[in-house]
Amino acid sequence: MQRHKGLAEDVYEAVFNKLMTLDIVPGARITVDGLVRELEVSHTPIREALGRLEGEGLVVKTHLVGYSAAPQITRRRFDELYDFRLLLEPEAARRAALRISEGSLGKLRKAAASMATLSNSRQRQSYSGFARLDANFHDQIMEIAGNTLIRDTLAHLHTHFHIFRLLYHARITEEALGEHDALLSALSAGDEVRAERAMRVHIERSRERLLEAFA
Repeated sequence: MQRHKGLAEDVYEAVFNKLMTLDIVPGARITVDGLVRELEVSHTPIREALGRLEGEGLVVKTHLVGYSAAPQITRRRFDELYDFRLLLEPEAARRAALRISEGSLGKLRKAAASMATLSNSRQRQSYSGFARLDANFHDQIMEIAGNTLIRDTLAHLHTHFHIFRLLYHARITEEALGEHDALLSALSAGDEVRAERAMRVHIERSRERLLEAFA
């Protein structure tokens, strides 16, 4: 493990990345001793990292059993999460359209272009990269909107969607890229009504695409 940052942060990032890449799949046991050997650190930073991940809902601790990766989300939880996103993200996009700068717009366009370069690949690794870029794209819009609480809450939700999509929907759709373009067009025009509508359409269609997992 690297020592230039805090050791606890290094360990947290290492375990977090294992969850995000499905090196540890949902529901799998996570043993403290196993991580101690693998990461070559003591028990204390491992337990600190697992406790932090437990607080984020990514790890579950069971009495007399220990730690495991959180189980995959249920259909009910899926619907609740999307309902929540629809309450917050369209309004955030509307606000972002009123606040966006040329610099912020340039960063969004760069993120969208990076996602487009992965569009011809069906490999899970490429989709993992796409999902991270997609989460960053949405996070940038939330940052522009200017509400830190909404941004932090939605960033947490996107982490769970990332794992879900890797398991059940590891492909990149042209529809999603087109929806990003429509959103960028509205934001660049400073059109708050169109930006709100574009984000709502994007989330609703994303929900439809992912519903295939429950068929």
